Amino acid sequence: MQQTLSMQSPTRLNAPQDKATKPRKREIGATAMLLGVSLLVAGAWAIGRWGGFTAGSRVGYNLGLAGGIMMLLLFLYPLRKHFRFMHGFGPAKYWFALHMTLGILGPLFILAHSRFHVGSINAGIALASMSLVAGSGIIGRFIYTRIHHGLYGRRASLQELRELAGLNSKEVQSKLAFAPKVEGALADFEAALATPQRNRLRSVWTFATLWLRGRIVYTRCVRELNRLYRDHAHSQGWDHGKTQRRLAAAKRLVRTYLQGVQRVAQFNTYERLFSLWHVLHVPLVYMLVFSAIAHVVAVHMY
Repeated sequence: MQQTLSMQSPTRLNAPQDKATKPRKREIGATAMLLGVSLLVAGAWAIGRWGGFTAGSRVGYNLGLAGGIMMLLLFLYPLRKHFRFMHGFGPAKYWFALHMTLGILGPLFILAHSRFHVGSINAGIALASMSLVAGSGIIGRFIYTRIHHGLYGRRASLQELRELAGLNSKEVQSKLAFAPKVEGALADFEAALATPQRNRLRSVWTFATLWLRGRIVYTRCVRELNRLYRDHAHSQGWDHGKTQRRLAAAKRLVRTYLQGVQRVAQFNTYERLFSLWHVLHVPLVYMLVFSAIAHVVAVHMY
C-alpha cells in the first residue's frame, strides 16, 4: 500500500459523519431496564414493608384492586390487534406503550398489596403466575427491539439491517483503507459470523459470545488506530485536539460497523427466540387469569 494513501486517508474522517457512522439513537439497554425494574420492585417492597397496612385492609385491598384492573386492561392491546373495529382507535404503538406501562405498574401494585408475603396457596399461585408473566414480558420487550425498528416500529428485515449497518457496500472499507490491519480484522469478523453454523451447540456458543468477540476485535482495531494516528500526527504536526477528534471519528466508524455486524448475525436467532417466547407467554397469561380469578373468589368467600 502506498505511503501517500496511509498519510492522507485519516484526514477524510474529519468530515461530518454520514448516516452509516452517526451513532444511532440510544435505546434503553438490558442493564438499564433491569436496573429500573429492580428499583421499582424495591419501591413496592418499601411501601409494603413500611406502609402500615395489611393485604386485607382498605389500603391493601385497593392496591390489589388497582393492580388487578391494570392486569385486565393489558388485554386491550391484543384485542386492538385482532378485532378490526378497534383498528381505528388510535395508532397501535400507543396501545403497545399502554400495554407495557400497565404490565409494569400492575404487578408493582399487586406486590405492594401482598407486602411480599404469601398468605395462602391460591395467593401464592396467583403471585407466582403474575411474576412469571411480568418477567416474560420484560424478556419479550428485549427480544422485540432486536427485530423491530425501535420499540414501537415495524418489523425489520435482515436486508434492511444489512443496509443500515453499511454491510452492502464498500464504504466503510474505503474509509479505512489507510489501516489495512483494521480493515482486515473487520472483514474477518464479518466473514466468520456470516458462515452458517450447522452444529446447534456451536451456534449457541457463537450467539452467547458474540459481544465478547466484538469487544476483542474492537480493542485490536483501536490499538492499531492509535498507532497509525500517533505516527500520522507526528509527521503532519497535528496538535493533540485535532488528533483526538479524528481518532474518535475512526473509532466511531469501527464501533458502528461492528455493532451492525453483530446485530445482523443475531437477527435470525432473535426471530426464533421471539416465536418461542410468544408460544410460552400466552399459556402463562391464561394461567395468571385463572389463578387470579380463583384468588379473588377465595378472598370474597372466606
